[in-house]
Amino acid sequence: MSRAPDRRLLLVHAHPDDESINNGATMAGYAAEGVHVTLVTCTLGEEGEVIPAELAHLAPEQQPESGPASEGSGSGSGSGGETSPSGALTPLARHRMGELARAMRELGVSDHRLLGGPGRYRDSGMTGLPANSRPGSFWQAPLDEAALHLVPVIREVRPQVLVTYDPDGGYGHPDHIKAHRVAMRAAELAADPDAAPEAGTPHQVPRIYWNCVPRAVVEDGFARLRALDPVPYEALAEPEDVPGLVADESQVDVVVDGRAHAAAKAAAMRAHATQITVGDGTFALSNGLGQPLISTEFYRLAHRTGERSGAPARDLFAGTDASARTATGAGAGTGEDA
Repeated sequence: MSRAPDRRLLLVHAHPDDESINNGATMAGYAAEGVHVTLVTCTLGEEGEVIPAELAHLAPEQQPESGPASEGSGSGSGSGGETSPSGALTPLARHRMGELARAMRELGVSDHRLLGGPGRYRDSGMTGLPANSRPGSFWQAPLDEAALHLVPVIREVRPQVLVTYDPDGGYGHPDHIKAHRVAMRAAELAADPDAAPEAGTPHQVPRIYWNCVPRAVVEDGFARLRALDPVPYEALAEPEDVPGLVADESQVDVVVDGRAHAAAKAAAMRAHATQITVGDGTFALSNGLGQPLISTEFYRLAHRTGERSGAPARDLFAGTDASARTATGAGAGTGEDA
C-alpha cells in the first residue's frame, strides 16, 4: 500500500523562480506521487530584472510601488492575511505572484505560501546594492521575527522533510542566505514547546536538506551545451555560477532522478517569463548566459559530519517513518543504509 498521503515536504525559497530552478523536478515528482508538497516563498522578487521587452514597464527602476497588497494575490492557499508593512505591492511583485501561481500549476503543487503574507518582506537585491539596507527588505528583517512567520506553517504541515539553501545561500545572494537562516531557525523554534505556544503543537522536522549539485554534473552539462550546433547563446555561464556547487558526489546525500519530470520543470521555469528564458534542455537568466537545465536534483543533509556511508539515497524521505522504499529506493537521509 502506498504511504504517499502520509508524506509531507516543505521547501523554503527566497524568490519566485528559485523553487523551479532548484527543485522543480523534485516537486513535480513527489506531487505526482500524492505527497503533500508545500512551498514557502520569502519575497516577491521586487528587485528582479525583467527580460521581455514587452514587460519592461514592470522593472523596478521604471515604476514605483503601487496598489494594495491584498489585490491580485495569486499566492495559492495559506498565504495568510498579513500584508506589506507599506500596504502596497509593486507592479513587478504582482506580476511575479501570477508567474509563481502558474509555475505551481505546472508542477502540480497547490499549497504555496508567502512568508508573513503578500509583500511582508521585500527582495533585498544582489549583494552590495542599496536595496540591501532598505527598510522592509528581507535582509534587514530580525531573524526570530521572520522565523516566527514560518513556525506555524511547520507545525501545521508537520513535514518529515524540509529543503532550503546551504549557509551561503547557494551563491551568496542576501535573500538566499536569509532564507537559509530563517528556515533553520524556524525548524528549531517549531520543535521547542516553549516557543510560540499559540502557533500550534511543536514539531521536530526529521530531515533538513540543502540544495547542491556536484561539479562533475555541472561540467558535463556545460560540455553538452557547448557541443550543440549552433550553441543557442552568445555566451555561456561558468560552473561557478551554478548555485550550490559542491566538489563531488561524496557531499551529496540524496539524488532525486527527475528525468521523468523534466518537462514539468522546464514548463514551471518558463512560467517565470520575466526572469528566465528556457530552451531545449537549456536556460538563461537575465544576464543572457546559457546554462544546462539539469533535471536530476541533489541534496546535502544539513550539518552532516563525517563521511557518507554507502551510496546516496534516492528518496528524500528515506530513513524517516514515511519512507517509500519500494518506489524510490533505500538509504537514509543521513547517507546510511535504511
